[in-house]
Amino acid sequence: MTTMAQETAQETVPPRGTAVAAVRRHELAAFLRHRREHITPEQVGLPRGRRRRTPGLRREEVAHLSAVGVTWYTWLEQARDIQVSVQVLDALARTLLLDAGERAHLFQLAGAVDPTPATSCPSVNPAMRSVLEQLEPYPACLQDSRYDILAYNRTYGLLLCDLDAVPPEDRNCLVLSYTHDDWRASIVHLEETQRLMAARFRAAMAGHLGEPAWKMLLKRLRTESQEFCEAWDRHEVVAHRTKRKEFLNRHVGRIVLDHTDLWLSPEVGPRMITYVPADEESRLRLEKLNEIAQAR
Repeated sequence: MTTMAQETAQETVPPRGTAVAAVRRHELAAFLRHRREHITPEQVGLPRGRRRRTPGLRREEVAHLSAVGVTWYTWLEQARDIQVSVQVLDALARTLLLDAGERAHLFQLAGAVDPTPATSCPSVNPAMRSVLEQLEPYPACLQDSRYDILAYNRTYGLLLCDLDAVPPEDRNCLVLSYTHDDWRASIVHLEETQRLMAARFRAAMAGHLGEPAWKMLLKRLRTESQEFCEAWDRHEVVAHRTKRKEFLNRHVGRIVLDHTDLWLSPEVGPRMITYVPADEESRLRLEKLNEIAQAR
């Protein structure tokens, strides 16, 4: 069985024989041990058992949860000069429940660039955020071509779920559509929407096949959702287009909206997504939803 540690392929951190690299490896090893010892089995869904003496998690438990070999992970904690892929670093960060600062520290110690979207995106400037606010009560957000949600206004933040409560690294429409219960329950035509999004993602990914962020997102979706695997294996491809959507919002009920993509660059990349009401009842419900959002 191939583990993630063996799948270093193109995106790896090359070993360095310098003294600085050795210091980094020892700091990385100490950091991993410290975090492992401070995560309880209950936090990651494991039984504690009566004979547990190790504080926190065992090495083999971290390795299993991260889909890496036990020996390989042991070498990592021993500061051995081994190659570490960004996919493995991402898996370790998730297993060890690292927050944004700790995750950044992990990648810095490993000498790697974190491919996942940051909490704050440099391309989202104050002017863009102001435009999002001015569009209220209509829902609007900024997304990239991977479906990462980069910014959103208050109405959008309550349209499908309480988006503020979702960790920034999980604010991806594909991930949410396939794994988040509240988000899924808000989409009236869920199966059709999922299939369409998978087809759009496949079309967009054709230009990013070698990029780790895209590969990691695909791997995560295939790992966490059988529904996505079934949609992905259809090999369907479709371009973005304006579409009418129906949502069942938990605060105000059914809302029918017309979806539009406003592209922010010549290439198919970042875009502003806007929703306008398709009927008067939906307009009134959006206004009520915006009032709820502003009162929070």
